Amino acid sequence: MTGARSAGLLVFRRTGGGLEVLLGHMGGPFFARREAGAWTVIKGEYASDEPAWEAARREFEEELGLPPPDGEAIPLGEVRQSGGKVVTAWAVEGDVDPEAIVPGTFEMEWPPRSGRTQEFPELDRVAWFGLDRAREVIVKAQTAFLDRLAEHSL
Repeated sequence: MTGARSAGLLVFRRTGGGLEVLLGHMGGPFFARREAGAWTVIKGEYASDEPAWEAARREFEEELGLPPPDGEAIPLGEVRQSGGKVVTAWAVEGDVDPEAIVPGTFEMEWPPRSGRTQEFPELDRVAWFGLDRAREVIVKAQTAFLDRLAEHSL
C-alpha cells in the first residue's frame, strides 16, 4: 500500500460536553467485530492529478451519500498510517445525521478463495464521538488529527 494517498474530512460539532467528531466504521468482514482501530475519518484514495481538497469533498459524498458541510475548512495536515498510506485531512464544522447516510459499497471475494464475490458497505456505521472516546477507536495514526483539531479549537 506504500504510496497510496487518501484525503478526508473530519466533521465536528460543538456540544455542551465539548467537541464531537463524526467517524465512520470501516465496512467489510475484516472490521465487522472490531472497534479499536476500526473507525476512521471519512476519506478515500485519490489520483495525483486531483487536488486533495476536492478529493476529500468528493469522497465524503461517495462514502456517505450526503453532500459535505460547507463550513470553513481547517487544515489538519497529513499522517502516515502503519501500512504506508498518507492521509490528508481538513476539519469542517457541521451537523450530519448518521441515520441519513447511504454508504457507498465495494466488492471483494468473500470468503477468501471461495470464488464468490460479495458487496460490502465502505462504512457500515457512522457515529458522533467525544474526543476522548474517538481516540480509543480511531485508526492510531489518525489520532493526530484529533489532537490538531483540539489545539485549533482552544
